[in-house]
Amino acid sequence: MAKRLSNFQASSNDPTRLGRSLKNYLHSRKVLLGGTVVEYLRPSLVKLYKHAGFDFIYIENEHTLFQGPELADFVLSARDNNIPVIAKVAQLERAEVGRLLEAGVVGIQLPRTESREDMLTLIDYMKFPPGGSRAGAPCFGNVDYIPPANGKQWIRRADQSTVVVAHIETAKGYENAEQIITTPQLDMLYVGPYDFSISMGYPGEYDHPKVKKPMQEILKLCKRHGIPFGTTASGNKSAAQWIKGGCRFFEMVDELSIIANGASAAVCEYRRHMRD
Repeated sequence: MAKRLSNFQASSNDPTRLGRSLKNYLHSRKVLLGGTVVEYLRPSLVKLYKHAGFDFIYIENEHTLFQGPELADFVLSARDNNIPVIAKVAQLERAEVGRLLEAGVVGIQLPRTESREDMLTLIDYMKFPPGGSRAGAPCFGNVDYIPPANGKQWIRRADQSTVVVAHIETAKGYENAEQIITTPQLDMLYVGPYDFSISMGYPGEYDHPKVKKPMQEILKLCKRHGIPFGTTASGNKSAAQWIKGGCRFFEMVDELSIIANGASAAVCEYRRHMRD
């Protein structure tokens, strides 16, 4: 069983510590691994991902139809198990960003990030005044249901704990990569290889030179400006190459793929015995 990272420890008197610890750990020399969730928002999945050793959970909240209560319960379970959650937003919309943060999500990932203006708008939604326009609601999962005694201190720490994630997946995003990467308060940058490969004209070919080369250029820009770069690797060999090149985090396999692969492997093994 993989050992959990000691950095990610919640505190009963500081509900913002989980997000701030994730941000601090991103700037160490470790590589963070995220388990993806696309359909089953169950506390049992949180436990399984924790036992597997994932460093954070990534909720695919763009292509799926999650309901509010089940998502909030799942995030709360992750927090209770000291696992930070990064969630993608379906669109750049103030109320949706706020609801995810109030549920206790520490990171917001913006799909189809294509400009600095996109990121500045997201940051405005994620930060409290005067740095942004986030509304205060310190009474939900974001404070572990313990209203803070010192509102000013909590707002400052909450702003420090929110993790801003750019998500480049188009040719336009690639063209504007440096202005996106140099956006003040950006914490992480993820390149989504599937849609990026579509935009480059080679659908699904993560390792095609005309897909991988621009991704590597984005990685170099991230390293130059001190922004942790992440992606999803096509396989173990590709992951090793990305790590060697300086990739700092991966959004990895989802639960549907794990179930499908495990079920197929079990059935194939039994079928093999039947043929013997």
